[in-house]
Amino acid sequence: MSITAERKQELIKEYAVKDGDTGSPEVQVAVLTERIVNLTDHLKTHKKDFHSRRGLLMMVGQRRRLLDYVKRKKVSRYDDLIKRLGLRR
Repeated sequence: MSITAERKQELIKEYAVKDGDTGSPEVQVAVLTERIVNLTDHLKTHKKDFHSRRGLLMMVGQRRRLLDYVKRKKVSRYDDLIKRLGLRR
């Protein structure tokens, strides 16, 4: 259900703005998106897992707030990020 340490390191390398960057909004959104996808797959098979569903909704809200922050600071970074993650279809 959670992401592995290796996968998290791959995401950090791919979305980092500079070397050693683990806390930029882009990295945080990428890690949250990966966790959201994994949890969504889990909830497809475990329909009555309401505790995990609440966690999913909290993660979606956190990702939304981070995306709003990036959009407020620099729209080009926001557009690039959602394109790379495939969030808007």
